[in-house]
Amino acid sequence: MHSLISTSPISTPYEPYTSLTALPPSPAPFSLRFCGLKREALQLSQPKYRVLGVSSKRIGNYVTAASSGSNGSPPKSFDYDLVIIGAGVGGHGAALHAVEKGLKTAIIEGDVIGGTCVNRGCVPSKALLAVSGRMRELQDDHHMKALGIQVSGAGYNRQAVADHASNLASKIRNNLVNSLTALGVDILTGFGSILGPQKVKYGKDNVITAKDIIIATGSVPFVPKGIEVDGKTVVTSDHALKLEFVPDWIAIVGSGYIGLEFSDVYTALGSEVTFIEALDQLMPGFDPEIGKLAQRVLINPRKIDYHTGVFATKITPAKNGKPVIIELTDAKTKERKETLEVDAALIATGRAPFTKGLGLENINVETQRGFVPVDERMRVIDANGNLVPHLYCIGDANGKLMLAHAASAQGISVVEQVSGKDHVLNHLSVPAACFTHPEISMVGLTEPQAKEKAKKEKFKISVAKTSFKANTKALAENEGEGLAKLIYRPDTGEILGVHILGLHAADLIHEASNAMALGTRIQDLKLAVHAHPTLSEVLDELFKSAKVNVEERKRVAV
Repeated sequence: MHSLISTSPISTPYEPYTSLTALPPSPAPFSLRFCGLKREALQLSQPKYRVLGVSSKRIGNYVTAASSGSNGSPPKSFDYDLVIIGAGVGGHGAALHAVEKGLKTAIIEGDVIGGTCVNRGCVPSKALLAVSGRMRELQDDHHMKALGIQVSGAGYNRQAVADHASNLASKIRNNLVNSLTALGVDILTGFGSILGPQKVKYGKDNVITAKDIIIATGSVPFVPKGIEVDGKTVVTSDHALKLEFVPDWIAIVGSGYIGLEFSDVYTALGSEVTFIEALDQLMPGFDPEIGKLAQRVLINPRKIDYHTGVFATKITPAKNGKPVIIELTDAKTKERKETLEVDAALIATGRAPFTKGLGLENINVETQRGFVPVDERMRVIDANGNLVPHLYCIGDANGKLMLAHAASAQGISVVEQVSGKDHVLNHLSVPAACFTHPEISMVGLTEPQAKEKAKKEKFKISVAKTSFKANTKALAENEGEGLAKLIYRPDTGEILGVHILGLHAADLIHEASNAMALGTRIQDLKLAVHAHPTLSEVLDELFKSAKVNVEERKRVAV
C-alpha cells in the first residue's frame, strides 16, 4: 500500500482493524484510521487464540496446529522454500530478504510488479506532488521576493506532468523486476490462489508447492454505496493519478492522506476544492493540535471549502452536459442537507483488502470484512481460531497497518520467522507521512490516545513542542511555518508519539521512529549530536526540551 492512505469518512466497513477470529470485531477505542494503529499497537486486551490439533510445533510462544478439516495433507517435498502471492512492495521486500536468508523463492503476480504503491499510489503521487510543490513555490510572490527572486508567468503542461508520473512508475517498476530477477527469484505470472496446505495454484492450471506461503495481495480503492465511478468525472485515486484533466472545481470525499495530498496537487494546478467529510472535523486521524495547524496552513489560505458531518450518499457522474451531482446527507440525523454540482469528484474514502478468490475456503479461513485474520506474527488464523501452519499474510490484506513500508516490514518479519528466528514487528514504531506542502509526519500515539493509555496503565504523560521558526535552516529557506510535538513518559523517558508539520517532516520523523523501534530513551537522545545548521535540529531541540525525571523515579523506588 502507498503513502496516500486516507480515513474513510463516508463509511468504514473496510476500516483497518486487528483481525481476530476468537471474537467479532469491537469498536476501536479511539479514531485510529489515519495511521492504521491497531489494538496490539496500543497494547489493549486481545482475545486468545485456540491452538488445537495433534500435529503441531512450537514457534515463539505459540503452538501451530494443522487444521482438523479435510483439506488434504501437505506435500513431503517442495518446489520452493517460500512462495509469495502478490508482488507489491510487501511481497518484494519479503522476497529480497528471503534470498538473503538462502531461501528458494517464487513470487506470483496477476497484475503488474510493484502493486498499488508503485503503479497507482505512492510513486506516481510523489511525482504529481513534486510538481505541485514547485508550482506552489513559483506562484508565491511574497516567498520569492523574500529570497530576492523574481519570477513571472509560471505555468505547466498537463500532459507532461502526467507523463512524469507515468514514467516514474514505469522506471521504479522495472527496477523492482530487475532486482528480483538478478537475485534469482522466480516471477510467476497469473492470479495466485491456495489449493490446500502448502500448495498454490497460479494462472490456469499451474500448481506448485512451498514450505511456507505469504499472502501479500494488497488492496483496492473503497467506493461506498451510492457512488457511481465512471473513471472520468467521478474517480478514485487510481484514475486521478493519470491526471487526464484538471477540473475547475473538484469535490474530494474524504480528508485523510489521499484527499489532503490531492487537494495539494489540484489547488496548485488551479482547481478549487471542496472537501466532504463524515466526521465533525477535517483530518480526524491526525493529532488534534497538528490537525488544527494543518487546517490553518494547508486548507484556509487555499481555494478550499469543506462540509463536515455529512455523507455523500449519492454521486452521479457528469453526462449530457450536466455536472457531477453530489447529494449530501447529515451524518447524524440522516436527513438530506443539500446538493452540490461540481466538475469532478474524487473518492478518497480509504482502501478495501483484495482477498477474493484466494482459495481461503480450502484451508478453512474466513475473512473479516475482507481482511485475512492474523496474529502478531502475521500467521493466518482459521475459522476455528487455529493458526494455519506455514501460512502468513502481510500488508493491506491483513489490515493491521495499511502502509507500503509496513507491508515490507511485516514481510521481512515473516522471513525471519521461517528462517528460524522469532520476530514480532512493533507496529507502534512504524512512521507515516502525508506529502503535502509543508509535509506532515507522525509515529506512535496521538495525544488523546496517549492519555487513554496512561489512564488505563496509571502513569503520567508529558508533551514537549518546538517550532520551525527557531530553526536556522528553515528560516534560511523562508519556511518557518511548522511544529514538532513529542508525547512521552517523564518517569522513564519513553517516547509515546512524535508528530511533525513542517519542511521535510517526512524525512525528519525517522529519528523518532527508529528511537522507538530500538527502545532508545529521551535521556540518551539528548546527548546525540546533530549537524548545524540542519532541519534535524528541530528534533534535537524537541528532545532536549523534554523534562525527564528518571533519577527522581529511581530515588523514590529505593
